[in-house]
Amino acid sequence: MARHDGLRTTRQRTVILDELRSRPTHPTADELFRRVRRRLPRISLGTVYRNLELLSEHGVIQRIDVPGGQRRFDGDTDGRYHIRCVACGRVDDLHGRPPAGLEKAFRNRAGYKVLGHRVELLGLCPRCQKSRPQP
Repeated sequence: MARHDGLRTTRQRTVILDELRSRPTHPTADELFRRVRRRLPRISLGTVYRNLELLSEHGVIQRIDVPGGQRRFDGDTDGRYHIRCVACGRVDDLHGRPPAGLEKAFRNRAGYKVLGHRVELLGLCPRCQKSRPQP
């Protein structure tokens, strides 16, 4: 059976990955569970959670921690950045690269060996901007 970065490929993992990668959204485990269940009616929510955690630990998918909310997941790990709405929790991709030398600039400041980085911008999505009164 095929492998995903050291993980044995199971039917459940394949369906979870297919559903996660089929849309450019960043679903929560609950949202993904509802989609996966259409194809695998007997799958449990716990199985979806466990597989998402394993896949993120092995670098197959990206886990997006949302303070005060449910984690979201991204099936594309190509180094994209994210922007998160602080009102509704929506997460979108930002395409582009950070300024050259970002990791090098911070490497010596804290004594860490930099292994990588993530960038998350915060703001209000277009829908929340429309629903909030402007000052």
